[in-house]
Amino acid sequence: MLLCANPLAQFLSMQDEIESAVLKALRSGSYILGNELLKLEKSFANYIDVEHCIGVANGTDALEIALLSLDIGPGDEVITVSHTAVATISAIKSTGATPVLVDIDPEYFTMDPSQLTSVLNDKTKAIIAVHLYGMSVDLDAIQNFCKQNRIFLIEDVAQAHGALWNGRKLGSFGDVACFSCYPTKNLGAIGDAGLITVKNSEIAKKIRGLREYGWASKRNFSEYFGRNSRLDEIQAAILNIKLKYLDKTNASRKSLADNYINRLKTIKSVITPKCRKGSDHVYHLFVVKCSKRDELISYLNKNGIVAGIHYPTPVHLQLGFKGKIKTSPLGLKNTENIAKEIISLPLYPEMTSLELDKVIKTIALFDKKIKNIK
Repeated sequence: MLLCANPLAQFLSMQDEIESAVLKALRSGSYILGNELLKLEKSFANYIDVEHCIGVANGTDALEIALLSLDIGPGDEVITVSHTAVATISAIKSTGATPVLVDIDPEYFTMDPSQLTSVLNDKTKAIIAVHLYGMSVDLDAIQNFCKQNRIFLIEDVAQAHGALWNGRKLGSFGDVACFSCYPTKNLGAIGDAGLITVKNSEIAKKIRGLREYGWASKRNFSEYFGRNSRLDEIQAAILNIKLKYLDKTNASRKSLADNYINRLKTIKSVITPKCRKGSDHVYHLFVVKCSKRDELISYLNKNGIVAGIHYPTPVHLQLGFKGKIKTSPLGLKNTENIAKEIISLPLYPEMTSLELDKVIKTIALFDKKIKNIK
């Protein structure tokens, strides 16, 4: 069975190094906030080109802690999109703030900056800009909006480790930036993990305190209400190995994506993704549109290919968020429309050319089948 993502394949490609690093961490006797985490935080900060990186337990915690570090909570509003992982919006709700959701543009599926004015008010404290599928939002427009209205910019970079905007790494633009290192991510642990990058030293200090009971200056003294969200040494050790190869594995993703795009452009039943000018796409996911999406997924499954949908139900239409969010008065038509057509094809760095051939040929057969039915 050909999977949509395959973290096991990446582990096997780095098995000796990862096992050696994990064994070293186990033998160190220091399992929480030790040398592996310190090394990772320094290396990732250098990689993103920011002053500080703080490791936390997962990407959702990263977003919630980022919001809390900016004193965002009950009575505040945070603008983001409905076309994202539930984690983005759950993190806002967890602080007591209200998520305010705007639509996406129909071409790149990321936040539509033209809708921001429609939801701005004196309660608006921040925007969470979600870099989707490996590509940046329109950062110039969103940054300008934040500056003009004196609100915070938080980058959600969970799907875009190593991607660029106008030559700079994502995660270096916002007041705070948040990364998930879930196993399927471009930089994925073998378990849950998250990273926060920040330029301001005072905010960084508060984030370090928030991840450990509010202990900002000394142990066992809470300067403010915090939590337990520490990135453990074993996951840090694994990420230290994988970070060394991130640019290489991203290059593999790009090569596979280019192959997909070049070979699928003659197949009429699918529309391949576009890359925004100024962006360097790292293809966490390879997402195409298909008007007969459900039929295509079924056809792929019958032929041993697992595809995904990211995301099938926009958050504003999910029962758990009914009455807990606000949406733009302009509506979320693009979000609702693309949720019916998107499909994530298999793509991961270790994917072989034969596996990619199988996906493309299977889609071509599906396309031919559709034409014959017509």
